[in-house]
Amino acid sequence: MKNRKTINGIVYSTNPDFKIENEESTEEQTLPPDKQQLRVMLDKKSRGGKKVTLITGFTGSREDLQELGNHLKAKCGVGGTVKNGEILIQGDFTERIIKLLCEMGYKAKKSGG
Repeated sequence: MKNRKTINGIVYSTNPDFKIENEESTEEQTLPPDKQQLRVMLDKKSRGGKKVTLITGFTGSREDLQELGNHLKAKCGVGGTVKNGEILIQGDFTERIIKLLCEMGYKAKKSGG
């Protein structure tokens, strides 16, 4: 039992060459804008009747997603948030955001919500 070690709830003792892979180091590479397939939709479910523009489908790091979200919020002049891999912009800005994303080189289209 002297060789037994516990790391992140994993117990091992049979393979001395065992290496634990750090999940945080496998963060997704951000695809270039022309390779992104973004969906823009109007959503008002579970929001007390308030409308938000929801952008999904971004492939990349959280930092790049946050940067894109901040850029879109600034261009629309409204608040919003980035969570669970999605960008939420307060209000109905679907057409404007699609136009902005296309100008930035992203492939974006309106999606039913």
